[in-house]
Amino acid sequence: MAVEQTGLGNVADKLVKNRRKTMGLLRDLKGAKSVGVIAEYPDKGLIEIARPVGVVGAIVPSTNPAATPANKTINAIKGRNAIVLAPSPKGESTCVTLLEYMHAELDRVGAPRDLVQKLPAPISKAGTKQLMQSVDLIVATGSQNNVKGAYSSGTPAVGVGAGNAVSIIDETADVEEAARKIVISKSFDNATSCSSENNLIIVEDNYDQVIQALRENQAVLLSANDQKTLESQLWLEGRLNQGLIAREASNIARLAGLSGAGMEQAKVLLVREEGYGGEYPFSGEKLSPILTVYKARDFHHATEIARGIMEFQGKGHSLSIHTKNESRPLKLGLEMPVCRVIVNQIHCYATGGSFDNGLPFSLSMGCGSWGGNSISENMNYRNYLNITRIARTITPNEPTEMDLFGDYWQKHQCAPSN
Repeated sequence: MAVEQTGLGNVADKLVKNRRKTMGLLRDLKGAKSVGVIAEYPDKGLIEIARPVGVVGAIVPSTNPAATPANKTINAIKGRNAIVLAPSPKGESTCVTLLEYMHAELDRVGAPRDLVQKLPAPISKAGTKQLMQSVDLIVATGSQNNVKGAYSSGTPAVGVGAGNAVSIIDETADVEEAARKIVISKSFDNATSCSSENNLIIVEDNYDQVIQALRENQAVLLSANDQKTLESQLWLEGRLNQGLIAREASNIARLAGLSGAGMEQAKVLLVREEGYGGEYPFSGEKLSPILTVYKARDFHHATEIARGIMEFQGKGHSLSIHTKNESRPLKLGLEMPVCRVIVNQIHCYATGGSFDNGLPFSLSMGCGSWGGNSISENMNYRNYLNITRIARTITPNEPTEMDLFGDYWQKHQCAPSN
């Protein structure tokens, strides 16, 4: 239904996404304390109590009209909240069916159906705006217009940032494995995920080997003419062409009139680029299995390119690296403006939680202050809770000036002032 009604993504991958994200989330929530006393710290005299925020308003993108509302609803219910879903107009019918399944389960356990609701059709910007002004908390996923609207509504909001994920393959990487994972990630659900790589930076020492390995995984490197043709078709009056995005690479090639060899079997279309920013549209998010390739002189140059791309778009979201050098992921984490550094993994799986990494399962990735967000973590059940703290007296722990400044005075050979 989601693919038929929105025209975005493909059925096989949405089945995988819906099941994977929901099973992973339920795994994360099983045994997690979200009601009543959730933590006690006797040495600090503190008790933490989880309480509901109230009614949650959930803004849902057209790219995931079933997986995202399921994820947000489960998180909300885990904290004893009610939730009202605001689907995209294209995904409204899918949301109706999802709601029927949820209501059947609420009936089974004797819970009120109105714990989970959706805006009535037809879905409109005015209705969504009214919802945002009426609830106790907004959780917003989707376009940056939706997120900005949530933050400016006057209601407490948790929003997420724009995607434009960057991946680096350095000179130490397992080339074949990196290429395989990148093609899987970039082609998954026709790149509807904000976590799909949009830009690939390859250190020149293994550039040719990586390109060949990508070709062996059904990625097609476009000629200069085909790339120019694709650019003219993918952006119409400065906006992504809704008739081309989130389609199979082979379908995009056919619709855009690309003439190169291998187009009928293509899983990913590769385009070369050297610059980034508004004058280089391929350096931004493309919402399609089109991957922009950059050549870097060395690892340092690769990080400079990555930073430039993210300053243009996608700052705060995520960056991945394929490497055997154990120090480089930490260097990226210390220096780059991203909230997630993904190491040797399928990027679109890993950023939103995976069964083989420790990130929480989520379809909404906070991007911190870099991305204009209030959170830098994967949106999870704790974002749907109010925490009350009970504080009792403890043995006083009051420092002296020497305790606090003694090391400083000794290091700088200065005496305390009177």
